Amino acid sequence: MLDLRTSLLPFLITGVDIVVSVVASVHVILYKRDTKSAIGWIGLIWLSPILGTVVYVLLGINRINRRAQYMRRGGGSLVTHAVGPYLPDILDPIPSLEGSPLDSLVQLGDRVTQWPLLAGNEFEIFDGGDQAYPAMIQAIEAATRSVALCTYIFNNDRTGRLFVDALARAVARGVEVRVLIDGVGARYSWRSVARSLRKVQVPTAEFLPTLVPVWLPYFNLRNHRKILVVDGTVGFTGGMNILEEYHWEMRPLAPKRDLHFRVGGPAVSHLQQVFADDWAFCSGEILEGDRWFPSIEAAGEVLARGVIDGPDDDRDNLLNLILGGLACAKSTVEIATPYFLPDARLISALEVAALRGVQVDILLPSENNHKLVQWACMAQLLPLVEVGCRVWFSPPPFDHTKLMTVDQSWAFIGSANLDPRSLRLNFEFNLECYGVEFATRLHQLFQDRLRDAVPVTSDVLNARNLPIKLRDGAARLLSPYL
Repeated sequence: MLDLRTSLLPFLITGVDIVVSVVASVHVILYKRDTKSAIGWIGLIWLSPILGTVVYVLLGINRINRRAQYMRRGGGSLVTHAVGPYLPDILDPIPSLEGSPLDSLVQLGDRVTQWPLLAGNEFEIFDGGDQAYPAMIQAIEAATRSVALCTYIFNNDRTGRLFVDALARAVARGVEVRVLIDGVGARYSWRSVARSLRKVQVPTAEFLPTLVPVWLPYFNLRNHRKILVVDGTVGFTGGMNILEEYHWEMRPLAPKRDLHFRVGGPAVSHLQQVFADDWAFCSGEILEGDRWFPSIEAAGEVLARGVIDGPDDDRDNLLNLILGGLACAKSTVEIATPYFLPDARLISALEVAALRGVQVDILLPSENNHKLVQWACMAQLLPLVEVGCRVWFSPPPFDHTKLMTVDQSWAFIGSANLDPRSLRLNFEFNLECYGVEFATRLHQLFQDRLRDAVPVTSDVLNARNLPIKLRDGAARLLSPYL
């Protein structure tokens, strides 16, 4: 009897392997949109019995999307993909920029975001925390009705405590205050700032609290948005977290650069709506009424709309608008990002823009704060440089700026980097802006950055020795997870 079982064991193992391989292959065929990726996974599944299926289950299934869908079914939508019921009637959408080269981009934004493009907005640019933080704190000090603050990292350091104190004073004045911090970002300090906020009676929530250690930099499903709205009429957004590294006045040990923006006009309602949706998801509280959503008057000449994206949505809102901007470009494209890990679609779009004669400038930090990201980035630059894209390395301090302009007419600003983490794995918020004067100001700022930057040439990239090329190439294979 034992001999019979022993003789049947190989057939049993083979049968199990065939069944699980078929099931895994069916999953690949149904859910992998990229053909090359699907072929690779199916090859691994069948050529590596059992092991290939295990690897696919661990690394190949997009649990980010599935977990987000599960949460949405269980506790309501993470974000609302239409302007909510609280926006005032005066916010008439702009149907098109008829006759403009960017008219098709407006139509793309209409269909991708399902939010209206709003007229009458103004933007103030803050270059660094020394400009942005005092303006943000001053706005909080002047609040009379409400303060909504959402950030990824809120450190319990000298700069963070300035915000804690200002928020506490607002609460003491009778202002309604809500603070939302990402569950990982809240623990970048040894002592979480959330505890300090609650101690001074500031209502605070964490987005998806987790026990994953903060030193693990590649954790997914994080709220990476940076939004501050005061009295429902004054907004701040951009790429800056709340920590003293951006606050050079504090003489930090590892200073960083970034851009942030003050927003006035109807587009502030988009910032507030995104915050309200995230707050409702985390706390269950619905923010509504004039205290949070008052009537908003026109303040400037910029057309703008919010663009939200996250792993609960497979429409690739951010990426589609970036691709649309590249397709519409006639003369110039300027991109600044700290983390540059473009997928095949984005690489092709950049190459095509350069081959069409568009001057494409890409500004990256010379020293990245995540080495794996820097190595993977280096492995992807040569094809872009060879077709005419101009890549630049900015010197220290580390530049965390996220910016894209097209033809000095369209700007894309906000929290998103050009990497899979922002474009696929995290919750992000950007603003697309139409306005020559505003885009030109950003163009001048970008050009100021280029004056100190060093061009990256094909000779420089080819001069890397073989071990370095192998290291960078191996890191590139991990780019979907960085």
